[in-house]
Amino acid sequence: MARHISKSLLLLAFSIVICCGIYPLAVWAIGQSFFPFQANGSMVKGPDGALVGSLLIAQPFTKDEYFQPRPSAASYDASASASSALAPSNYALRDRVARTIGPIARYRGGPKAGQLVAPDVEAWFQQDRFQGQPHVVAQWADAHNALAQAWVKADPANAAFVDEWTKAHPDKVAQWVKDNPDTPAPAAADLAVIFFDDWSATAPGKFPSLVEHTGADGKSTKAIEPVAEGSDIQSIFFDMWRQDHPDVALEDVPGDLVTTSGSGLDPHITLQNARFQLDRVADAWAKDTKRDPGQIHREIEQVLQQKAFAPLGGLVGEQVVNVLEVNLELRKRYGEPGGAAS
Repeated sequence: MARHISKSLLLLAFSIVICCGIYPLAVWAIGQSFFPFQANGSMVKGPDGALVGSLLIAQPFTKDEYFQPRPSAASYDASASASSALAPSNYALRDRVARTIGPIARYRGGPKAGQLVAPDVEAWFQQDRFQGQPHVVAQWADAHNALAQAWVKADPANAAFVDEWTKAHPDKVAQWVKDNPDTPAPAAADLAVIFFDDWSATAPGKFPSLVEHTGADGKSTKAIEPVAEGSDIQSIFFDMWRQDHPDVALEDVPGDLVTTSGSGLDPHITLQNARFQLDRVADAWAKDTKRDPGQIHREIEQVLQQKAFAPLGGLVGEQVVNVLEVNLELRKRYGEPGGAAS
């Protein structure tokens, strides 16, 4: 019996040494010797030498000067990798896709062929009528309570603005509490619908947006202001505009521009997607550098061609580019977004 126990303990110790010591050490040594970049997370640095991210994990880019990755159901959080799992019948999926398409959609034919739809979405919104009825913002909030509440929760400034509104409209809040006795102390998000109903009546053709201003001292301040144009109008109300204009032919968009990956962290986009964004990116850099837009467009197109590759050495799949890698190359070539090239 003792002999069997001693052999078992010896085998256990041997296994621990091999599996928990020698094998990991060997893998680490091989990785650090032959694949140090990949073994350390494919981390890359910016022009200032600071780490900016990993080529394996997507991250958001919001400036027009940069290519943008696929949407992420995980908000680009590597610790929360997940797909959206939204069904085609879920309006949240339709809304997310519509918000992505709105600012970039273009007419396919007719006198406005190739032109952006966004200005017409803004003009339609300012008329403040949807399917023949007034108060577009109120209709949006009434039809999609969850989206109205999500707007309140999206930024502390939004919630604070609604809180200030509740102080100025105690009668409306009291009526809401009377209609909803199970919520005697409503939070700002709970009052989102009645807030937007009141907003729509008092500020027709406008939407409360977070606007940033830069003072004489160079400091930025943000405040909620009524707006009738801009990215919020173009994105939030594109779907309603589309419902009012069902027969208008629009250009197709790349699928990965509006769909999330299974992980929500895919660092690549298709070359087709990158080319779809190319005009926006090139125009922004041309404005920043005060150079010919056509020349900038050709230069960035060359960057995309140089960085493009297909999986497994081109044996399968479409050509893709790594968003972070391309954006770092643009940063290296043209300098800080909004400033002169360095």
